[in-house]
Amino acid sequence: MTSTPAASPRTPWGALWTMSFGFLGIQFGWGLQMANMSAIYEYLGATPEQIPLLWLAAPLTGLVVQPIVGHLSDRTWHPVLGRRRPYFLVGAILSSLALLAMPSSSALWMAAGLLWILDASINIAMEPFRAFVADLLPPTERARGFAMQSFFIGVGAVVASALPWILTNWLGVVNSGTGAIPTTIRLSFYLGAAAFLGAVLVTVVTTRERPPADLAAFRRETAATAGLGAGARAIVQAVRTMPLVMRRLALVQVATWLGLFCMWLYFAPAVATGVFGATGPEDPRFQEGVEWAGLCFSAYSLVTFLVAFALPRLAARRGLQVTHAIALLAGAAGLVSVAVVPSPAWLLLSMVGVGIAWASTLSMPYAMLANAIPEGKTGMYMGIFNFFIVIPEILASLGFGWVMTHLLGNDRMLAVVAGGAFLALAALLVLRVPRAEA
Repeated sequence: MTSTPAASPRTPWGALWTMSFGFLGIQFGWGLQMANMSAIYEYLGATPEQIPLLWLAAPLTGLVVQPIVGHLSDRTWHPVLGRRRPYFLVGAILSSLALLAMPSSSALWMAAGLLWILDASINIAMEPFRAFVADLLPPTERARGFAMQSFFIGVGAVVASALPWILTNWLGVVNSGTGAIPTTIRLSFYLGAAAFLGAVLVTVVTTRERPPADLAAFRRETAATAGLGAGARAIVQAVRTMPLVMRRLALVQVATWLGLFCMWLYFAPAVATGVFGATGPEDPRFQEGVEWAGLCFSAYSLVTFLVAFALPRLAARRGLQVTHAIALLAGAAGLVSVAVVPSPAWLLLSMVGVGIAWASTLSMPYAMLANAIPEGKTGMYMGIFNFFIVIPEILASLGFGWVMTHLLGNDRMLAVVAGGAFLALAALLVLRVPRAEA
């Protein structure tokens, strides 16, 4: 009688936990800037139509850094740190230094320059994490792996976004005078720097990577295709031969990230002026609104990690595409409702929908993509996939100031509502994405 081969054991939760723990720190970098940078710019004298251009650093650095780092990490093997972990470590060190410096900004140009450095450094650490999960897990478990990343992103964002509010309301920290970057924001960035580096070190120390099956052949191939020209040709060729799944997902990502970028650009000042009634940064209600907006960001991040592990179960029954469409529609409803809430407390309910959409955005597209791209090029394709996040952000940074001035009358709340409309469009587009095997 013949025996049936035993199924491969599922990856233990502890291993999933440690391989993704670094994302907790990375989210401190993103969470602090998303919740606070627009307000920091306004504290330093920026006007609403200037805000999009001042945010240009984030998408432009991602456009350049992520595919290059992805390509390099595909070709790296260090005997101690492995393939992806050298990039985690360097990015974490540089990001932590930028977080320490950011609260000392005394002028717009200084804050904008530090944001360029911070975002380039975060991208160095972040991009290889996506490929890291695909490297270590079989296709059947990648949804779990990306869900674990979503969990840690949610946890990190909850704490990072709420830190100024926590410092004021729980720990009694007294802020500096009106018009200056508040003490609570300064302390939050210092704490975020320590959390970023510490969390990434946990993953670097506890998780081992598998070397290439034939290390000698890997090194020969790497040497034969060395150089900037070869790297550029490889990236261009990969773009030309993108699988159909990736091409369709590109449109979904463009619409999704236009919506999210509208929210990140204007949510905090929209809450301060549209819900709290502040007349400008010099009004004490402006700081109250910004802190409440940070708490709202914390709330949607709380929802993100609460629903992170429910999404793979729903996807197993309904499919990745339908699951993601439902989540994006929830986010659209959440953003549109911000304009009609009767009191600040109702914003927390709006954030439930945003949190569901964010959890899905951080996992479902990557699960769809990971099963459709060729092995050995995961890092490069994950980096190229980032094009469809940063290109809409660049377009928004360059053009949304005009939209604010000429179409929306500098109404920050209308910009948030526009973000909801983009998420609804993304929900329709994702239903056109075929399964990976199609």
